[in-house]
Amino acid sequence: MPPVATQPEKLDSKQKIGKEQLDPDHPGPLPPGCYIKPSPPLNTKDLLITQNLDDFTAKYQEAEAFKAMEKARRAANYLAAAMIFLKDNVDLSQPLKREHIKPRLLGHWGTCPAITFIYSHCDNIIKKHDLDMFLVVGPGHGAPGVLANLYLEGTLAKFDSRYSWSEEGFRNLVRGFSWPGGFPSHVNAEVPGSIHEGGELGYALSVSFGAVMDNPDVIVTCIVGDGEAETGPTATGWHSYKYIDPKESGAVLPILNANGYKISEPTIFGSMADEELAALFSGYGYQVRIVENMEKIDVDMSAAMEWAYGEIRRIQQAARSGNPIAKPRWPMLILRTPKGWTGPQEVHGKQIVGTWRAHQVPLPHVHTDDEEFAALEKWLRSYKPEELFNKGVPNEDLLKAFPKPERMMGRNPKTYAAYKPLDLPDFKNLGCKQTLKRDEWQSCMVVGGKYLAGVIEKNPASFRIFSPDELESNKLSAVLEKTHRNFQWDPFSDKDGRVIEVLSEHQCQGWMQGYTLTGRVALFPSYESFLPIITTMVIQYAKFQKVARETKWRKDIASITYIESSTLWRQEHNGYSHQNPSFIDALINLKTNMIRIYFPPDANTLLSTIDHCLASKNYVNLIVSSKQPMPLWLSMEEAIKHCRAGASIWRKFSTYEGKDPDVVLVGCGNETMFEVVAAAAMLKIDAPDLRIRVINVTDLMVLSAKGGHPHALSQEAFDALFTKTRPIVFNFHGYPAVVRGLIFDRESLAGRLSVHGYNEEGTTTTPFKMLTANGVSRFHIAIDALLSASRSGHRELDLDVHVLVSEYQSRLRAHDHYILKYGDDPEDLKDLPQV
Repeated sequence: MPPVATQPEKLDSKQKIGKEQLDPDHPGPLPPGCYIKPSPPLNTKDLLITQNLDDFTAKYQEAEAFKAMEKARRAANYLAAAMIFLKDNVDLSQPLKREHIKPRLLGHWGTCPAITFIYSHCDNIIKKHDLDMFLVVGPGHGAPGVLANLYLEGTLAKFDSRYSWSEEGFRNLVRGFSWPGGFPSHVNAEVPGSIHEGGELGYALSVSFGAVMDNPDVIVTCIVGDGEAETGPTATGWHSYKYIDPKESGAVLPILNANGYKISEPTIFGSMADEELAALFSGYGYQVRIVENMEKIDVDMSAAMEWAYGEIRRIQQAARSGNPIAKPRWPMLILRTPKGWTGPQEVHGKQIVGTWRAHQVPLPHVHTDDEEFAALEKWLRSYKPEELFNKGVPNEDLLKAFPKPERMMGRNPKTYAAYKPLDLPDFKNLGCKQTLKRDEWQSCMVVGGKYLAGVIEKNPASFRIFSPDELESNKLSAVLEKTHRNFQWDPFSDKDGRVIEVLSEHQCQGWMQGYTLTGRVALFPSYESFLPIITTMVIQYAKFQKVARETKWRKDIASITYIESSTLWRQEHNGYSHQNPSFIDALINLKTNMIRIYFPPDANTLLSTIDHCLASKNYVNLIVSSKQPMPLWLSMEEAIKHCRAGASIWRKFSTYEGKDPDVVLVGCGNETMFEVVAAAAMLKIDAPDLRIRVINVTDLMVLSAKGGHPHALSQEAFDALFTKTRPIVFNFHGYPAVVRGLIFDRESLAGRLSVHGYNEEGTTTTPFKMLTANGVSRFHIAIDALLSASRSGHRELDLDVHVLVSEYQSRLRAHDHYILKYGDDPEDLKDLPQV
């Protein structure tokens, strides 16, 4: 029976849609009487793709290939099981004894047989069509299944001689799994071919789709566990094809591993009928083929892989020949095999295979339980390892199952050695004139957008912006002058834009990871309040990258860079829920050599910072910037020097150029620095005897004690900047604890440092009220400066401090009355005092 689910008809973007011709650039709702023509309706009972397996077998004559694949899988399954249980006698050349068993049984067996099965069929189709393919394994704790295949194909030995085809290499692999000094229990950066941390449950799909973007010849097979498929990120990940242009990008073949169980109960997807699964995934935009014929499982899977490959190439060829298919239905497979397939069937009268008991260690009491011990030996010997290995060397017959070395999935260079730096424009050409005049202020993000437009123009196939529907809100519209958005299901889109916007931070992060780890460069701009949504993903990525940097064979990759804009200080209109700088705190706790956090105070420093971040390698960069018009504090030349230093004295806003200060005022962040300069300007007039040094910190990590971060100032440099004895009033963009934690170990700070920042006070209010509510306004900084200087022995101030403090407190109260009456801040507080 031929496939019954059909592709939608080809659609000319200029043909009539519904009753009227629509403007391709029409931005609003459809006019009355118009509709976007849907894909052809599908009958639920006809959604599943079916194939005549006898005809397929006759056509492809794969019997010999299946024999090699069966032996390779037996070997891989033996290795996977042995890795979980054995520390000695790893080839079972002797009778099994309890002293041969590891003291701690770690790992997940249940998913391993399906992984080895899928691995063998990926290899089979790679051989048949000479494919550029690699594997992303969502069930990350199925690492034994992946490692076993990498050993058998010789890839582990290529990257690490400890795992050579020898008795020693064989033992090192089996004994070393989940053993100090060996591979951990899940897929990580030490595993060749991997671009996905095994602990990142739910992100395999989005990472896979990011990897194929701008990689037109690549196919990524992505295994999605049916437990993993219950997560929110995976649910969104199925929509990724709606953002993949088959002309410029490769393809993902998702395989849902529906083995029915997670740790202790059935899975949602394992409990769904075939028709329900077909209806669900057809609605997502897929053609669905279920592989479940256990009597002809190799034939069934091979036929499914051949069909899927044919559909992928058909869709791509249509797009690349100029006749793209509208809303193409991409193939996906659902593999139904028993949980823990080939493992022990029953112990103590309880079913193991095909139940949740096979999920982790199916024989957990093997050290003390005679029945379980006997079942373990029977299970391991059922694979007949003596037929598969000779002193650790795989049998020649099973090696026929693997493709030629340059096509082995674990050796695909795109997974570890594909980085090429961007061709970056000269950011200095976009430099803005230094000015404090309000009508000449510039939005940092608007100017940054012009630079990014140049980056896109010079790098049309190696740079993308992933944004959660906030590009224009964050004032980066200039990039749309050189590119457009990429949304394949929009019939009026040009399809190949460099900007992808979707209301899922998880998707943006996953795409960026896959794109970056396969050699390209990406940027993730977002509202500050929404980046914390992906905190755990970023932490997992940073862990992956930390291990990657410690793994000798992995090459450099581009840094991942975030821009936080629409920051809490200007979220007074959206209210308290949108006031959240906690992403900074999350990054601070990561390995210090991995992170860079920047607060460029104006457009010129932002240009220098973005340029630096896009050229950097192996880091997690965070840039915090404002989209509101701000003064141009520094010339371009000054901005470059300031960014290079990370922090510097702003002499023009200090008194006596900052020499011999009575108090040091420090700003870090756009709005908070603005208030520091405003406070200094007020104090110059109101307290002319007070000597003030104004400092801006643009690289937050320079504050760390020596050894805490590569950018940390030496103690000598820190003292020269902040003095050894004078009070320091620090106005910070985020939570004060961040600054306190960074400089905790600095010498000579006790009693002379006060830190202002966000104190979880916010609502829908005016911009200046946000500042006063959290104690970071110019008045609060000026009051703190006066009191600190007075306490430190500045006698000339004693007579005036109380009067000035009272005056500033009165102005704070007057501001509260003003905004209640007028609903806005007074104009003088929107500007700087005369500097």
